[in-house]
Amino acid sequence: MVTPKILVFAGSIRTGAYSGRTADIAQAELARLGAEVTRISLAEYPLPIMDQDLEQEQGIPDNAVKLARLFAAHDALLICTPEYNGSIPPLVKNTIDWVSRVHRDGGKAIRPYAGRVAGICSSSEGHFAGIRSANHLRAVLSHIQMEVIAPQLSVPNGPEAFDEGGGFVSDKLRKGMARLCRTLIEHAGLLSTRTEP
Repeated sequence: MVTPKILVFAGSIRTGAYSGRTADIAQAELARLGAEVTRISLAEYPLPIMDQDLEQEQGIPDNAVKLARLFAAHDALLICTPEYNGSIPPLVKNTIDWVSRVHRDGGKAIRPYAGRVAGICSSSEGHFAGIRSANHLRAVLSHIQMEVIAPQLSVPNGPEAFDEGGGFVSDKLRKGMARLCRTLIEHAGLLSTRTEP
């Protein structure tokens, strides 16, 4: 199987965000299992609020194009999202929406989403673990023609979920992350093999 390339990012740029800490664990687990992992912060790619008038006047922002290139250069995405008011946080949705506007890069067609694999982690301070955000994100990613794997990881009770070394306290969460990462690598590796020249 070809070594899959997997892009990991969190849906929050807040210092100490549970989604960021979950992404740290995912990055380490994917690398341990043999994937080629790229980790980014969306703080490095600031974008205005999606606005088609702005797009018409100024074009697609450079950072959206840069993200589209990154997405297209990887076989899979692993998104670790918090939950805001029972749904996807605006940072995640705005990023997805802007990148979806990128169809060409330097005159060449580009497909940042279609045919790629996605995995989802969610987290929150409470017992529900961001599950509503994860479900909404799954629907959005499926709509833009990504293959969203069935296993996902939802991290409840964020303040108590992580140990001093940055890992999960719960063995159940550790096993859940390992299962998610193995499945993502398997699906991304198959995709990479199918798309080899």
